[in-house]
Amino acid sequence: MVAAQPRQGEINMRHKLGIFVLFSAVILGAVFYNAGNVSATPVDPPGSFSGTTLAVGKFGSFDVFNTKAIEDLSALKPRKKMWMSMQKTKGTSDVYVQSNLWNAGGSTGWHTHPGHSLIIVTAGEITTYDGDDPSCTPHVYRVGEGIVDHGGDHVHNIRNEGSVAASTIAVQVIPARPDGSSSASDRRVDAANPGNCPF
Repeated sequence: MVAAQPRQGEINMRHKLGIFVLFSAVILGAVFYNAGNVSATPVDPPGSFSGTTLAVGKFGSFDVFNTKAIEDLSALKPRKKMWMSMQKTKGTSDVYVQSNLWNAGGSTGWHTHPGHSLIIVTAGEITTYDGDDPSCTPHVYRVGEGIVDHGGDHVHNIRNEGSVAASTIAVQVIPARPDGSSSASDRRVDAANPGNCPF
């Protein structure tokens, strides 16, 4: 009996899955390795915000696409729902793992980023405001919830409007410098107050 050869589509999907798993493992490894090496920063007076880079890595261009059929048993007639993840970059990227801390009343100030961020709330709660929202609608996120910050021209302000400290872990993908160097100052772009909120 001769073993069946995998089809080209199966090989490509396995390759893409391998890249995704490797990318995820590098980020998670950096978070867990560096989490033990980063000492807690003392909380300054109310109104404070601080960010600490836990890890930064350089990635060449990548194109990752994954899908998974998930059984939905909540419906009267069970069916499968499709989960999908896509990410594609062209050129070299810097990927930052960032730890952010807000004291009660703290604020990031208005800013944006040259690339997107995936943010997980790890303590307290944070409230985000979008610079292009004329009604200044607050969006509250609590421990375990995630936020996608699209970056680019998405100006926003993240505040701790609670009574206890709040923290997040963010993974940011931004374009690398042409000379191959990295600087944490590249990951944030301060923006003028858009004037849509009372603060």
